[in-house]
Amino acid sequence: MSQPVAIVTGAGRGIGAATVAALVADGWWVAAVDRCSPHPTIAYPMASSDDLADVVTGAGGNAAAFEADVSVGAAVAEVVASVTDARGRLDAVVCAAGVVAGGSPAWEIDDTEWDAVIGTDLTGVFATARAAVPALLASPHGRIVTVASAAGSLGLRHMSHYAAAKHGVIGFTRSLAADLAGTGVTANAVSPGSTTTAGLDESARIYGLESSEAFIRHQEPLGRLIAPDVIAAAIAWLCSPASSAITGAVLPVDGGMTATP
Repeated sequence: MSQPVAIVTGAGRGIGAATVAALVADGWWVAAVDRCSPHPTIAYPMASSDDLADVVTGAGGNAAAFEADVSVGAAVAEVVASVTDARGRLDAVVCAAGVVAGGSPAWEIDDTEWDAVIGTDLTGVFATARAAVPALLASPHGRIVTVASAAGSLGLRHMSHYAAAKHGVIGFTRSLAADLAGTGVTANAVSPGSTTTAGLDESARIYGLESSEAFIRHQEPLGRLIAPDVIAAAIAWLCSPASSAITGAVLPVDGGMTATP
């Protein structure tokens, strides 16, 4: 099979769903992965099986749905094995799965909430990369793209676990790129700003804002929220051969959030 193959986690909605669409438009076949079940610790609803099915339907035969919790290493490894067995190759992995929680200062966060955020947002990235790298090494242009956040460069009040996870994603991605030196596989992170997702809506609730639109004031000089397909376009480019000279990089797609005070 000559069609390039990608795995995208967090594919049920938001940035992950937009990335599936962007890669399919570029000629990829995509394994769309999401947990598709309620999270016992996270307050807002997760993407559903129907959400994931809609993403796959929109791909017109160039995607398949896989339900897996990225915080469970064995579950991710099973997805990678299924994809490589069925398609005979793996060329890119996009780690877009993530959750948001918060509302308390760092010293009041309990172990359960800390583990939930770190487990999905950081350990999930590690588990996905660990499972995928052996298959990616056989690709002529293997790509790993992680979804970090502007929070990976900043401190966030009452969301220290989320900020810690995203700082960790950036550090892990850079270290992974160093480990992959000479293999032809690249590892890069995309760092979104305030993007119209369920996670941003939850952040607005945590901060007592009327809606996620209130985050616009943090988006100077852009002055607007970012659509998921804008982030997905950056991810798709990092998955392409055109990005072959880039590894260990963090690409900010944050509307200037980290460039201005």
